Amino acid sequence: MRIIHRFLTLTCLTALVGTAAADGLKLGVLQRWKIGGEGSWDYLTFDPSSKHLFVSRSTRVDVLDTGSGKPLGSIRNTQGVHGIALARELNRGYTSNGRANTVTMFDLRTLKTLQEAKVSGRNPDSILYDPVSKNLFTFNGASKDVTVLDATTLAIVATIAVPDKPEFSVTDGRGRIYVNIESDPGQLFVIDSRTLKKQSLWPLPGCDSPSGLALDSIRHRLFSVCDNQVMAITDAVTGKQVARVTIGDGPDAAAYDAKRGMVYSSNGAGTLTVVHQDSADHYTVADTLPTQRSARTMALDPATGKIYLAAAEFGAPPAATPEQPHPRPTPVANSFVILTVGLK
Repeated sequence: MRIIHRFLTLTCLTALVGTAAADGLKLGVLQRWKIGGEGSWDYLTFDPSSKHLFVSRSTRVDVLDTGSGKPLGSIRNTQGVHGIALARELNRGYTSNGRANTVTMFDLRTLKTLQEAKVSGRNPDSILYDPVSKNLFTFNGASKDVTVLDATTLAIVATIAVPDKPEFSVTDGRGRIYVNIESDPGQLFVIDSRTLKKQSLWPLPGCDSPSGLALDSIRHRLFSVCDNQVMAITDAVTGKQVARVTIGDGPDAAAYDAKRGMVYSSNGAGTLTVVHQDSADHYTVADTLPTQRSARTMALDPATGKIYLAAAEFGAPPAATPEQPHPRPTPVANSFVILTVGLK
């Protein structure tokens, strides 16, 4: 997942946004859970079965109870962790450990680490479990390839080359896996999860450096959020782009709410773009909800429609050095929070 280098100052944190629903229901920021602790963050993953939220924190994954916001435990020693994948049918969870070039497998009930295994590439980022093949896929940013592992043994099954740095990925549960390719313009790479071969490579016109990706599996639509403040919507069968809408600055995650017909983009500048699905090929930006500067990643509870966002406060960047000519802003200690967004 991309690290956002720019953050804009917000003048307020307002819990108010109108959806496109005819009944006038409003979305807003409902809660701010002060989590604190050290470490940056990346992906958030929501488990619909346990109602737990998995939060990557640089060297560990923190697990929260979404009913209370209280911590339940951590998966430790996940160096440079990016993503978390869940396989409920196997009672297993997995993390992609970017600095260690490994995958960690853990027990979903106890959170106990069961195994750690090397991947075939470098800097595993996005990670997903595919129920059709019962394989685990890591999308490796530095080596520009995909490692396929047996989800039970973590044995490497295959390595698939991709044309550039892979970003977010989704599976349709029918044998197709899609991943955004971070190029200018962007691309969508399609993998046949049964043969473990490239199936297609589709262009994303008007979309620079796509990161977040979501899927409407009923209407077969893919939603890519792009660096140039665009959400590109693609037919997941033909690869044809059917629409583009304007979103906020610094997008890094997308989510599709099938129950309510909404698509979301979480933007590092401090907004959540709310897009209404008018039809399969027509979309309207319903509103923009102020969240918090740096709230660029999210997870969706599909049952309640609640959205969970991660953010922190940032201080001034450290002085530039020859090794780091453009240093990132420094997170303020213990300022890490989870925001919950829902109907007010």
